[in-house]
Amino acid sequence: MHSPPFVQQRADPPTPIAYSPPPGLPPILYADDALLIVEKPSGLLSVPGRGPGHADCLLSRVHALFPDARIVHRLDMATSGLLVLARGSEMERRLSIAFQKRQVGKCYLAVVAGRPTPDQGEIRLPLITDWPNRPRQKVAPEAGKACFTEYAVVTHRPEDGTSRVALIPHTGRSHQLRVHMQAIGHPILGDELYADPANRDAAPRLLLHATRLSLEHPVSGQRLSFDSPAPF
Repeated sequence: MHSPPFVQQRADPPTPIAYSPPPGLPPILYADDALLIVEKPSGLLSVPGRGPGHADCLLSRVHALFPDARIVHRLDMATSGLLVLARGSEMERRLSIAFQKRQVGKCYLAVVAGRPTPDQGEIRLPLITDWPNRPRQKVAPEAGKACFTEYAVVTHRPEDGTSRVALIPHTGRSHQLRVHMQAIGHPILGDELYADPANRDAAPRLLLHATRLSLEHPVSGQRLSFDSPAPF
């Protein structure tokens, strides 16, 4: 399938967002000696950010109960949903390999502006860091790294012109889902980095949630599947 036409907007440098994460230990859906499955809330960093004011994060909170927990993948601060943590260095190594080999199934739910056409499709647009506007990423057909996202419209709301879509990333580039949806003209509502002002202000948070996750247990080999309903 050919890549869809993309909308590349010239953006002003991002305004720093005040860090005020929600309190409390994120829900732990599964825990054993090898791994943890945690629900990250929107507004909480996955790992510490730059500076002492950004030390509070999902990893530091989980360490209060599981000091050996290690991050093997991340969610953007504004994204909520399912996150995997390894227990110890060997499990970190095994799970990291599983992610690198794309053996972990992931599905996200998002609310976007408009209605993507057709209702199911593929987005294959290479991405690269937009260095003058970091942490933004941008579409770069020649210099970018290959990125592949599947999407499917779940429901459409003609009354407000929005759609709920399922997104499956087959690659794991930074901000991939956010940039891909903006690039085809359907930005995710509440996106501080990529949505136009009207769609940025249409929701109190980024309406993107990691809703399904499946992987092989790094010790037993049993396939594990987890679901987390979107809170929007």
